[in-house]
Amino acid sequence: MKLPDFNDLILFEDEDYVIINKPPFLATLDERFGGAPNILRLAREKYDDIQACHRLDKETSGALALAKNPAAYRHLAMQFENREVKKVYHAVSWGVHEYEGLQVDRNIETTTKGKARLAYKGKPAITMVRTLEAFAKHTLLECQPVTGRMHQIRLHLMYLQAPIVGDTMYGGDNFYLSSLKKKFNVKQGEEEQPFIKRFALHAAQLTFALLNGETTTIEAPYPKDFRVLVDTLRQYQ
Repeated sequence: MKLPDFNDLILFEDEDYVIINKPPFLATLDERFGGAPNILRLAREKYDDIQACHRLDKETSGALALAKNPAAYRHLAMQFENREVKKVYHAVSWGVHEYEGLQVDRNIETTTKGKARLAYKGKPAITMVRTLEAFAKHTLLECQPVTGRMHQIRLHLMYLQAPIVGDTMYGGDNFYLSSLKKKFNVKQGEEEQPFIKRFALHAAQLTFALLNGETTTIEAPYPKDFRVLVDTLRQYQ
């Protein structure tokens, strides 16, 4: 994987914060094993004391906030703790669904293997879900997590029987173009590849208060793989 230029990822910057559009396949922080590149390492090549204020799953793209100084980090950490940060995600799910302000309220607990599950004795988890656009066999959903549990959106959409495209861990099969395109041919001797090589989840928007009290909303455009997936599903309505 070719590493991006950190400057090309920046959506917003002031003296306290840098908000970037995190590409997929790049972890936010150091992973448990090995010294693979990650967002924080890239950021620290440019800023000495920068810290990630939250994290996105490695495969998830979109808006990610980094703090340049301890005061900024504390300020945003408190907003996350008090559930004052508004996070909006877009997901492409399997099935055709019509949701309008649906609240999913299902507890989540983490398991030992980097997975999580719905569990009665888990921690409270709430996600608001609404339909943005319905296609022939899929739906573009807007998800607003009120809480911030591990794999929360992915689990809650699985619970709704609307698993995310490509999320094989939580019930979402891979999507192949041949399922929509009747005359789709793979070259002889080759196997058809999934249309998107990750689960289709993107952090589209982040709203929080800056140190001066002013509220800002940062929008993160879709990366190419997510954009092409949505455009293709529109084409085969």
